[in-house]
Amino acid sequence: MGDVELVEARPARPKLLPDLVVKNAVALYGVQIGRKVIPLASIPYLARVLGPAGWGEVAFVTALAELIVILIEFGFTLSATRSIARFRDDPLERGKIATGVFCAQMILAACGVGLALIAAPFIPLLRDHPALLAAGLLYAVAQGFVPLWYFQGMERIRLVAVLEISAKVSALGALFVFVKGPHDVWRAVAIQALSPSLCLLLGIVLAFRTSTVCRPRRHLVNAALRESWDMFLFRSAESLYGVANAFLLGLFAPAAIVGYFSAAEKVSKATAGLVNPIRESLYPRISHLMRGDRAEGARLARIGSGLMVAIGFLLSAALFTFADYVIGVLMGGRFEPAVGVLRILSPLPFLLATTFASGQMWLFPLQKDRTVLRVVVRAALINVSLSFLLGPKWGHLGMASAVLISESVVAGSLLWNVLRLERAAILGGALSPSL
Repeated sequence: MGDVELVEARPARPKLLPDLVVKNAVALYGVQIGRKVIPLASIPYLARVLGPAGWGEVAFVTALAELIVILIEFGFTLSATRSIARFRDDPLERGKIATGVFCAQMILAACGVGLALIAAPFIPLLRDHPALLAAGLLYAVAQGFVPLWYFQGMERIRLVAVLEISAKVSALGALFVFVKGPHDVWRAVAIQALSPSLCLLLGIVLAFRTSTVCRPRRHLVNAALRESWDMFLFRSAESLYGVANAFLLGLFAPAAIVGYFSAAEKVSKATAGLVNPIRESLYPRISHLMRGDRAEGARLARIGSGLMVAIGFLLSAALFTFADYVIGVLMGGRFEPAVGVLRILSPLPFLLATTFASGQMWLFPLQKDRTVLRVVVRAALINVSLSFLLGPKWGHLGMASAVLISESVVAGSLLWNVLRLERAAILGGALSPSL
């Protein structure tokens, strides 16, 4: 009998990224196609049909709607995603979380709509266009309630991606049919509400079919609001330099100036959104791992951060290089002033990638919510101050500069905090179990 060579079994090396994370990233790219890329297909048509002034009116009301969306979401996109991820194997706890979130959102939606109606008589653009205001409020409520947080936490988002794409394609067709001129501005906003309305109805049904349905209780609502309070403050402050810029500019600038700014901002933000599926697919997984296997969580965070920052840099370089071509193709000749705005905003994909990599790959999973909040509040104050300083004097170019400075403050500050934690050996191979 010959000698038998014994070979020591080696443990399998972990995959670069888990299969489910990859599948969820692909699905989330489908969501981004639905939310960002498909609407971009409507831009050449709407820009030419509505003109700079009509486009500015849409941007102004949409920005107001997005502020209400921030209130309705109340940071649940971050906090509830993290909570669902922690209790993904407990249908009863998931049901309690979902019930608390939905009931809280009903209260928040009523507050947001009420405040908008109270303010409308004092804002000329809203006072003179009641149909446009109504369309914006419809969009805000529908978009704010979409329960993407539930499926992200469960890492079961492929169905949501299918719903998003199908609904957005239908809405795109409706735009071509029902929006024919500047007098149809309100229809352009109302049609945007069709997609989130469908996703909301089906999402609620699916969420409660996969969890234990609970009766609405005050303590569930209070728990949801308390858990998400820091996230809401973060999202509220973020909105002042993220989604409210067109609204702020519209308070003291003509609709056409708002149109030039919002055209470039929409393109830059949509381009930056191409890195979102990476963070959205990894965030629940990293949040789950940070409770136990923190070394694996840190490994995934490093991979995700590197991918996001690298892609963001390439996208920013492309925007700066091809700004005139992009505006010319998407918006038409009447939007030539938007080229300079897009060049100023071209670093946004890189800056936003750095911001989200630092926040959602590292600081939020480690529950460093207050650290992120302090940074974002500081940037929000800077943005509002610069908006009222630069906007009235330099219009769309001044507002773009204010946005760029604010985003740079956030990206640099959050990255510095992550590097500081690395140097303190909290991250890497020596993660502290107490964090």
